[in-house]
Amino acid sequence: MEDIKLEEFEEIMFEKVRNSINPELYSKYQVKRGLRDLDGRGVLVGLTEIGEVHSYIVDENEMIPIPGKLMYRGLDIENIVEGFLKDDRYGFEETCYLLIFGELPSKKELENFVNVLSKYRKLPDDFVRDIILKMASKDIMNSLARSVLAFYSLDDKAEDTTIKNVLRQCLTMIACFPLMAVYGYQAYSHYHDNNSLIIHSPCPNLSTAENILHMLRPDSKYTKLEAKLLDLALVLHAEHGGGNNSSFVTHVVTSTGSDTYSVIAAALGSLKGPRHGGANIKVIQMFEDMKQNLKSWEYDSEIESYLDRILNKQAFDCSGLIYGIGHAVYSISDPRTVIFKEYVAQLAKEKGLEKEYNLYAKVEKIAPQIVAKKRKIYKGVSANVDFYSGFVYKMLGIPSEMYTPIFAISRISGWSAHRIEEIVNDGKIIRPAYKCVSKRRDYVAIQDR
Repeated sequence: MEDIKLEEFEEIMFEKVRNSINPELYSKYQVKRGLRDLDGRGVLVGLTEIGEVHSYIVDENEMIPIPGKLMYRGLDIENIVEGFLKDDRYGFEETCYLLIFGELPSKKELENFVNVLSKYRKLPDDFVRDIILKMASKDIMNSLARSVLAFYSLDDKAEDTTIKNVLRQCLTMIACFPLMAVYGYQAYSHYHDNNSLIIHSPCPNLSTAENILHMLRPDSKYTKLEAKLLDLALVLHAEHGGGNNSSFVTHVVTSTGSDTYSVIAAALGSLKGPRHGGANIKVIQMFEDMKQNLKSWEYDSEIESYLDRILNKQAFDCSGLIYGIGHAVYSISDPRTVIFKEYVAQLAKEKGLEKEYNLYAKVEKIAPQIVAKKRKIYKGVSANVDFYSGFVYKMLGIPSEMYTPIFAISRISGWSAHRIEEIVNDGKIIRPAYKCVSKRRDYVAIQDR
């Protein structure tokens, strides 16, 4: 008998797996897809003290949208940001401390914490050569996940899930994520884009944001405003309540009793998805397409027409989505966007990109109006943090391949806090229910099929 060709077999199998569930069954069995009620409220599956997202109040059973609030350990993110910016300090390290330990550090506690991170910010001997450079990945998130799992092999206490050991592992990951991500990009740039390979060691006296710019840029130079804005981006992305996909994954995998490195690798896999951490790249691509198709950036009518074509699946990627507009929780405003926007304008002025910033501002104003006219929505929409973050990274000269890894460099602090919280509270293994809706059938002998 002649062997079937691989391509032919794949085509046959492809047709077999194209089975879909009748959408009406989701309503029949009251399945809350995406763990969301029809009005957008999330299904309550756990409790946390780490982060809170607040976007509405309930009055006589009616949801009333309010300007969005983001809390870290009960503290308003606006107050946290105002605090370190007023003192002209970098805030990411302080934010990490707050998320993990639950309190703002004293000056001495912060100094000690920064020193500890500096000591951990060192990859094992030959790690860059043997793990990162020898298998340069085309996707830096995959490179980062592989590096995290490689740490398992080098950790004598990899399976120890006591709080003290998990804390050590998490602090190591927080310290080393910038190195693993940047070096992963340098390997990609060298082996896949044929650029010169330049590896800078981190500087112990620099903040996380400063070290990213120092290691990423060939000349290691950056301005104070550049470092300040990248640091702000790290602070705003560090945590977003326990209900975001990657933090939920962290709780789910931790609940099985798995090791820290497996948990963080799983969270990275979640964050990589374009519906989660990869959205800011889509915003940049959308604006590049917009700039090529607009006759003028000045006229609102031109912008309205383009956005209308997007919603009608006639422009950009024909998905019908205006990327960066709308959020699963926020309606009136995303507090991260409100904070970010002021400093984005400053950087645009420094870079001579005010015209491009004005285009973003126009789209931020016009897009929600267009969406409200075209779509039946249960709540309003506004620009989310992804709307401006990609533009910031672009102005900083950060390659698009690094956009989502920078998100991961920030969110590892939140993931660490959620992992420790899950262990401390010793919850049950998380296993949601799925109802099988396939029809019962009798087994048929192979000769009769």
